Amino acid sequence: MVFSSLIFLFAFLPLVILGNLLWKENNTAKNAFLLFASLLFYAWGEGERVLVMLISIGFNFMIGLRLEPGTARRKAWLVTGIVLNLGVLSYFKYAFFFAENLNLLLDGLGIPTVSMEPEKLPIGISFYTFQALSYLVDVYRGTNKAQKSMLNLGLYITLFPQLIAGPIVRYNDMAEQLIHRVESQGLFAAGLRRFIIGFAKK
Repeated sequence: MVFSSLIFLFAFLPLVILGNLLWKENNTAKNAFLLFASLLFYAWGEGERVLVMLISIGFNFMIGLRLEPGTARRKAWLVTGIVLNLGVLSYFKYAFFFAENLNLLLDGLGIPTVSMEPEKLPIGISFYTFQALSYLVDVYRGTNKAQKSMLNLGLYITLFPQLIAGPIVRYNDMAEQLIHRVESQGLFAAGLRRFIIGFAKK
């Protein structure tokens, strides 16, 4: 699903706005609804690859809890988080490239080659991977406390307005808004105006 599609403009977006208004007084329910909408938005075009995103949310949530000041082996956990995130990203982006080059070497040496099919790169994987890394680094530095709600961390990583096109948003810039958001007609109008200008440019 792309922002300029009819299904997004006349079905998905109006339903998300309406649902957000319905849960106005309950932040937890609102975040759960927005997380569901964001996962649906992603799964619409990526299908089962939404599982990669869910796995990313899960292991980043667990690692984040081990990065707060005073926790044992914080640096080791940070390195583990970085390696896991970049490992998943590198697998989808570069595994086939490395396999092809390895096969050229093996073939030249007369050694049996590695059989590997190219992996389809999940849309937005770079964006949500680097957002997850931003979260881990901010918690490790003590800029923000570890997120105790997987729901809220999941929303930060998957939020659909920037999921497939960016920009990468620092966790520090979003942490407070995951819990307390200011909403008003003026801010809504400003957001709508910005969306329409961007849509016209698109």
